[in-house]
Amino acid sequence: MKTAADWNLKSINHPPSTINPFRQPSTNKFFMLKRWNLIKADEQKTIMLAQELKISPVLCRILVSRGIENFNQAKNYFRPQLVALHNPWLMKDMDKAVNRIRAAVIRGEKILVFGDYDVDGTTAVACMYLMLCKISNPDLVNFYIPHRHREGYGISKAGIEYAKENGYALIISVDCGIKSVDLVQYAAEAGIDFIICDHHLPDARLPAATAILNPKQPDCPYPCKDLCGCGIAFKLITALSLSFGFSEAEYFCFLDLVAIAIAADIVPMTGENRILAFHGLKKVNEDPNFGILALMQLSGLKSPLSISTLVFMIAPRVNAAGRMDDARKAVQMFVAGSFEEALGFAKLLHADNTNRKEADLNITEEALAIIEGDEVMRKRNSTVVFRSHWHKGVVGIVASRLIEKYYRPTIVLTQTGELVSGSARSVQGFNLYEAIHGCREYLLGYGGHFAAAGMTLEPGQVELFSNKFEEIVSATIEPRFLIPELNLDAEIQFRNIYFSFYQILHQMEPFGPENTKPLFVSRGVTNTGYSRLLKEKHIRFSLRQNETVISGIGFNMAEKFDLLQKPMDIVYTLDENEWNGEKSLQMKVVDVKASERLMIDN
Repeated sequence: MKTAADWNLKSINHPPSTINPFRQPSTNKFFMLKRWNLIKADEQKTIMLAQELKISPVLCRILVSRGIENFNQAKNYFRPQLVALHNPWLMKDMDKAVNRIRAAVIRGEKILVFGDYDVDGTTAVACMYLMLCKISNPDLVNFYIPHRHREGYGISKAGIEYAKENGYALIISVDCGIKSVDLVQYAAEAGIDFIICDHHLPDARLPAATAILNPKQPDCPYPCKDLCGCGIAFKLITALSLSFGFSEAEYFCFLDLVAIAIAADIVPMTGENRILAFHGLKKVNEDPNFGILALMQLSGLKSPLSISTLVFMIAPRVNAAGRMDDARKAVQMFVAGSFEEALGFAKLLHADNTNRKEADLNITEEALAIIEGDEVMRKRNSTVVFRSHWHKGVVGIVASRLIEKYYRPTIVLTQTGELVSGSARSVQGFNLYEAIHGCREYLLGYGGHFAAAGMTLEPGQVELFSNKFEEIVSATIEPRFLIPELNLDAEIQFRNIYFSFYQILHQMEPFGPENTKPLFVSRGVTNTGYSRLLKEKHIRFSLRQNETVISGIGFNMAEKFDLLQKPMDIVYTLDENEWNGEKSLQMKVVDVKASERLMIDN
């Protein structure tokens, strides 16, 4: 596929629209069909694994497609062991980091933990701060979280000034710092050393820090390259514990915070991340941090929690602190010494999240009205919307919401002071960062990666930037990327769905990227006559395939209710439902198509 740089975009006055036959606008709604892609698995390996494990071939097909091909691999997958965690000393500069911290402790130097304002950053700061308080005088240890709106992302000059004014000799940055070349140098000139723990992709030029812990460095031999920021902080904590002769309990106590960071930062749920998440989730449900327990109480959650619960219930409340106000209170909640203290901070986060949801809803509705009221915008292959009064803390969330309705690369802009800034989100398969890079002539600054990015520009450049972004997207995006794709793990008959099948499926958790919750397809199913609409938005399904009947729920699928009049193909996940003390399996329906329609594959 051509990149933005390969096109002479200045010659394009009217970018061609990619006609998407699967988008069907109606009067008030935007009905979007999806591509179905059935994942393939080696048939011979599937048969051999089924013979070895003596479980359903359908489950073995899913395992084989995820690289699990024999008994030992299956054992490690279903029973992740903490002893399988990698030696922290394998990480480049780990010895330098530990030696510098030991020296700071011996000399009685003040240490400042500096972290990002999101879930990954605040959990990492909390873990590192608590660990340092164990090995040093707590009066010599503190933490700093930059204010999202006043200081922006990453190491800030204000943070370094704070360290200078308060006599800190060492800054340990977590979940940030790998690109802060000039600011690390500025700190060094002030006599402050830096240890950087970061998981973002390094540039060719690295900061002149005492130690840089980042497995993505080309010459770092650490086997797991996909740790989140809190995960890397945990490896430093592990090495410190070993260096000071602590027991495993002194660092495994942080696994619940690590699990929340892994869930929220959407890193691959494989290898070491899966081990950490598995045991961290166990701690969440058995002996959670006071802050987690407080958020659970305020959210009305009861154990057992899943990774999905952490992503959709716990993480948004932690993130809300930085989005709406000051993320420092999220760290204060996690490091609280009592439940009562943690609950006080959790209530502040809970209130921030309520405000966040209101802002999110209002801005999303306003942005949708802008698009739906503009025929040109509706027909574009990209979305760029701007209003100066929108809250900067939620524009990234709003961009994701808009993609749910208009599936295309999306940018939401707002204004702070004299400048416009915003967040961008992509669709699967399209390199968003490269497209924004092609618009750099209109930007003051930008950064990000394949799927998400941010940018800053002057108000007078918004329209020019919007048009250029549309030109680049239209010229470079493949039409199929404008149609959401569902990757289906296996086709299954209703008669093969039973509790023992689900129990093994349940043991495939924790789910996340590269180990997603299995999506099933069943074909030629019919309505029993008892399916019905709920609140004019959702569908309560009652479906039959041959002699087997299974119920389910389809959220926001009311538009597809007419399809139930004929045989249909359905895509769904499986869940356990409990009602009046009785348990049953139910489907969470994701998509429905008429059976006579050909399935769309890659």
